Amino acid sequence: MGLDMYAYAAARAGQQDEYNEQEGDWNLETREWVTKDLLPKPREIAYWRKHPNLHGWMERLAESKNVEYGSFNGVELELTWADIDALEQAVTHKQLPATTGFFFGSDADELYYESDLAFIKAARAELFLGLRVFYNSSW
Repeated sequence: MGLDMYAYAAARAGQQDEYNEQEGDWNLETREWVTKDLLPKPREIAYWRKHPNLHGWMERLAESKNVEYGSFNGVELELTWADIDALEQAVTHKQLPATTGFFFGSDADELYYESDLAFIKAARAELFLGLRVFYNSSW
């Protein structure tokens, strides 16, 4: 067990359950899987295993957006252009908040530094294409 975290691009909120759905068709024109309502299936753009400080940053973001949750686990958090810009500042200036938890592991900021920057770049590309970007986690 541990903290698994991921980000994905989707056409609408609530599509995370469509990762594993077997329903859908291959669109020859766009060359991607589409759901029964003709939306592209969500696709993972980042995955982290035990990156607690990033998770803490996301939890603070959810709190600032007044997202309601019991514990910050399995919460779909939409990330905007401004959120991605703020995350880039926090990562590049090494300002992710120290975060601890039973399943979280230890500080992994240096380990994931390049991956975090790659995620930021990918998230911007997805937003530019008109998709939405979401963060979620599970422990």
